[in-house]
Parts: sequence; structure tokens; C-alpha cells
Amino acid sequence: MLTRQVSLSALIFIFFYLIQESVVTQFHLPAGGFSIFLIFTLVWAVLSTPVIGALSGFAAGFLMDLSQSSSGPFGQWILIMILACYAISLLNYGNEKLRGNFIEIVFFIVVGVLATELCFLITGALLGVATGSIDQIILTLIGISIWTLVITPLSMPVFARLHGFVFNTRMHI
Repeated sequence: MLTRQVSLSALIFIFFYLIQESVVTQFHLPAGGFSIFLIFTLVWAVLSTPVIGALSGFAAGFLMDLSQSSSGPFGQWILIMILACYAISLLNYGNEKLRGNFIEIVFFIVVGVLATELCFLITGALLGVATGSIDQIILTLIGISIWTLVITPLSMPVFARLHGFVFNTRMHI
């Protein structure tokens, strides 16, 4: 059973990574756009246990480090995604009230994406990665949050069904 879950999860993660890299990065949306792969990973973590959240964060961070659009050093996304996915799954784990509440999960994802992007920005500055002006950074962070707020409710039912298929759970969102 564990082999089935790992192999199906890996295929799904690679699929959404390829969608992000080949389709979503081609959109030129105002104020930064969105990352369907980051949204997918955080939804996966919200629906999982903390251990699965940390493992999915490692896998997602590894793939994000391989991305051509990643400007940071290798390993920066791995660290950030492990911490973000573990934290979001730990906050949600065992909270049955949150598991069935669509609006709270969307809020968790939007805040999680914003916090993840802020952590990437801060660790990038500590590691010497060039950043833009403060105005551009604030506009991009607000834009990413707004686009995440738009995309998450549309994509979350698909992500929840995929998670339920892999882990044989019945999640109704």
C-alpha cells in the first residue's frame, strides 16, 4: 500500500510541476500571477498528516529548486517547503472543524502562500539573492495573494479528490 501511495503521489506531483513549468509560467498576469504547484502542495499538506506534509514539502521543494524560474540557491525551496508544509499540516491535523470548512482551508492556503513567498524573500536576502524595489515586492506579494485567493477555490476540489484517491479517504470539500 505504501508503494502505491508514494508512486501515485510522485506522478501527481510531477504532473502539476510540469503544468506549472509549461503552462502557468507562460501567463503574463498583472501583479505577479500565481503558482498552481505551490497551491497544490499546500492543499496536499492541509489534507495530510504532518509527516506526509513534510515529505510532500521536500518533494515539492526539490522540484521547485529544479525550476528554471527559481532565482535562489539549490536547497532554499526545499527548506522553505518542508517547514511550510509541515506547519500547515500540523496546524490542521486533528482539527475536524477545519477539515470540512472550505473557507478556512482557502484562508490557510492564501496565508500559507504569502508566508512561503515572504520566507523565500527573506532567506534569499540573507543568501545574497538580488531582489527588486520595496514597491515592486509589495505589489507582487499582494498580487500573488489575490491570484491565490481566486485560483484556490476553483482548483481545491480537484486536489482533494486526487488526495482522496491516493490515500483512500473520503474528503468532502
